Amino acid sequence: MSDLAWINAALTAARPQVLGALLRYFRNLDVAEEAYQDACLRALKSWPVNGPPRDPKAWLILVGRNAALDCVRRGARQVEMPDEETLSDLEDVETALAERLDGSHYRDDILRLLFICCQPELPDTQKIALALRIVCGLTVPQIARAFLVGEAAMEQRITRAKARIAQANVAYDVPSALERSERLAAVSAMIYLVFNAGYSAEDGSARSQFCGEAIRLARLLLRLFQTEPEMMGLTALMLLQHARAAARLDAADEIVLLEDQDRSLWDGKLIAEGLALIDKAMRNRRTGPYQVQAAIAALHARAARAQDTDWAGIEALYAALERMQPSPVITLNRAVAVSKVHGPDLALAMVEPLAARLSGYFYFHGARGALLLQLGRADEARIAFDQAIALAGTPAEAAHIRQNLDRLIRDSGLKKIS
Repeated sequence: MSDLAWINAALTAARPQVLGALLRYFRNLDVAEEAYQDACLRALKSWPVNGPPRDPKAWLILVGRNAALDCVRRGARQVEMPDEETLSDLEDVETALAERLDGSHYRDDILRLLFICCQPELPDTQKIALALRIVCGLTVPQIARAFLVGEAAMEQRITRAKARIAQANVAYDVPSALERSERLAAVSAMIYLVFNAGYSAEDGSARSQFCGEAIRLARLLLRLFQTEPEMMGLTALMLLQHARAAARLDAADEIVLLEDQDRSLWDGKLIAEGLALIDKAMRNRRTGPYQVQAAIAALHARAARAQDTDWAGIEALYAALERMQPSPVITLNRAVAVSKVHGPDLALAMVEPLAARLSGYFYFHGARGALLLQLGRADEARIAFDQAIALAGTPAEAAHIRQNLDRLIRDSGLKKIS
């Protein structure tokens, strides 16, 4: 690996820890971000000449902190800030700093940084955009492409999110055990939002990048909270889902159903990591929703062929998830499993009562249409598929439903409508 490649990898890996520490010092997201960028520029100049420091994260924190303080002293930043003595009591020596920044210190800094990005008052789109920009370091153009909006609009979205955070008066003290647990739950939900934004993105590079960043953040938190079974479950869930990425779309970028996917394209390393994690999590006997969802994904991953899938086990897990988190979407997913075990009649009986709550949900109409098709109710199935196409969020989703509709038209002898 070249010097530049190694330095870039080190800066990317250090970003959450360094930004988190700088945010604790300065209580200002913009100042912390500028200080980190300044430290990175100095690293690019210094490290190739002098070699990497003993602790890159400590070096970046120290240099970034001092650079920001220099700017304040020179009056170069018109930003209201606390007195310098309240910012930090660390000595300006890299070795001393490295010794003081132990695992628990990093843990709280990272958790605080991620928690700030997922404030309850922020819309999900702003949480995702802010986390990708601040924590992961993606550029505004990269994020804008994934959300299918202009760069100016995305810049405004991130700016508005920062402004709301500045007004929120977030506490920067070390969180208590209860607060830490609550923050970890909120951060986990935000990370999964990032993953799902990538999972459903139209742009192939965004799919890979967003999912990869979500998994990287989950692995980071898992290293810091090694005994948290739900953190294991979330990481396992994303690994097992992302392992199927190469098989989810065909050459025309059209959706390939799980049962039709070429399983030789699944990533065996990600699957092995995910299976080991979910097995370890379940041994803690503190089961949560992420663990159950990961266990469902694990049953799919363990099936060498689609016909080997343990649908009875999947149905039982969905029933457990339904008890933990009652939701019409979970019931809809359970109904799909029920159709595999008990047939489409019983599954449709579960789906029909969901119509009022899921009338605007693409997958509801697609699943209902598939069940109606299995029952030979072609006219009703066609109506359901038309509704699904109208609600499809991406061309790939619409194309997938249209394949079912074309098959129905072909089999029934009806005239195709273009």
